[in-house]
Amino acid sequence: MSDNGWPVHVHPLPPLLHNRPDRIAGEVEKLAMRLRSSYAAVAVAYADCGTYGALDDVCARLGLRRLAGLHCYDLYAGAERVRSFFADQPGTYLLTDFLVRSFARTVLQELGLDRRPDLREDYFRHYTRVIWLRQDDDPDLDELADQAAAMLGLPLTVVRTGQARFDRALRELLTDVLNG
Repeated sequence: MSDNGWPVHVHPLPPLLHNRPDRIAGEVEKLAMRLRSSYAAVAVAYADCGTYGALDDVCARLGLRRLAGLHCYDLYAGAERVRSFFADQPGTYLLTDFLVRSFARTVLQELGLDRRPDLREDYFRHYTRVIWLRQDDDPDLDELADQAAAMLGLPLTVVRTGQARFDRALRELLTDVLNG
C-alpha cells in the first residue's frame, strides 16, 4: 500500500539515473521484467526524462503505461508553463524539491564541481536563471535553493507548483492501469 492509500508497491530506481538518461529505459525494462511475475500490473512512474523515446519503446514492447510528459517538470508545473519559461529565457535551469535537497550530490558532485569549481563556467555559461518548481512549503529548502543558485551564479525565482498536478497524473495512471 502506498503512502496515499493506493494498492501499489513502489520499486524505485536510483535517482542518479537522471544524470544518465540513456540508461533509464534499460533499467526500467530490467525492473519491469523482474516484477511482472509478482504483480498483476506494472506501471512506470517516469516521464520521458531525457530518453528521447527509448522509454516509450520499452513501454510499448512490454505493454506498460508511464506518466505523461517530457520530464517531471511538466508534471509539477504543466507542459505549457514549462515551455513558457524556456520561451521567455532559453537559459533557464529548473529545480524541483528533490534537486534542491540533493543538489550537492546530484549536481555538484556528479559534475565534479565540488573538486573543480572552475568548471562551473563551462557547464553553466549559457544559463541565465534558476527556477525552483517548489512543491512543498518546507522552510529548510529555502536556504538550500538559495545556495544552489548562488553556486551556479544565477538569480533564483521560486514558482510554487504544489503537488496536485503530479498527484493527479499519478492517480490517472494508476486508475488506468488498475482498471486495465
